[in-house]
Amino acid sequence: MSNLIPQEVIENKIYLIRGQKVMLDSDLAKLYRVGTRDLNKAVTRNLDRFPKDFMLQLTKEEAQNLMFQFGTSSWGGVRKLPRVFTEQGVAMLSTVLRSKRAIHVNISIMRAFVKLRQILSTHKELAHKLSELERKIEKHDEDICAIFEAIRQLMAPPPQPPKRRIGFHME
Repeated sequence: MSNLIPQEVIENKIYLIRGQKVMLDSDLAKLYRVGTRDLNKAVTRNLDRFPKDFMLQLTKEEAQNLMFQFGTSSWGGVRKLPRVFTEQGVAMLSTVLRSKRAIHVNISIMRAFVKLRQILSTHKELAHKLSELERKIEKHDEDICAIFEAIRQLMAPPPQPPKRRIGFHME
C-alpha cells in the first residue's frame, strides 16, 4: 500500500491559495474514496481540530477562479463553497477519517508536501546563486570595460603639440 497513489497525482492536486499550499475537499474525498459530503460532515463534527491555519473556506471568487483553471462549468455542481486544507489540515483529517486507506493516503500526501518544499527550497537556492553570478558578471563587465578603455587610451596617438610659428614681429 506504500504506492497507493502516484506522487504526481497528489502534487497536481496541491494549489496555492492565499499564499498557502492547500488541497480541495473534493480532491481529498476522491483520494480517500469517500464522498465530499461525508468528508465535510466528519470535519464539521470535529471543527475544534481544524483551526483557520488548517482549513479555509473558499470565497465565491476563489472558487470561480479554480473552476476557470480547471475548465469546468458551473452547471449543476456544488451548492456550498469548497473547503481547502493545508498540510496540517490534511494531517488532521487522518484523525477524523479512521480507515486504513485514510492513513496510507495521508502518508502519501505528506510525502508530496515534503517533496514540494524541497523543490521550492532548491529553486530559492538556485535563484540566489544565479543572482550572485549575475552580480559577479556585472562586476567583471565593468572591469573589462575599464581595461578596454585603458587599452584604447594607450593605443591613441599622442596629441600633436601646437605648431610654433616662426616669424618676425614688426613694430
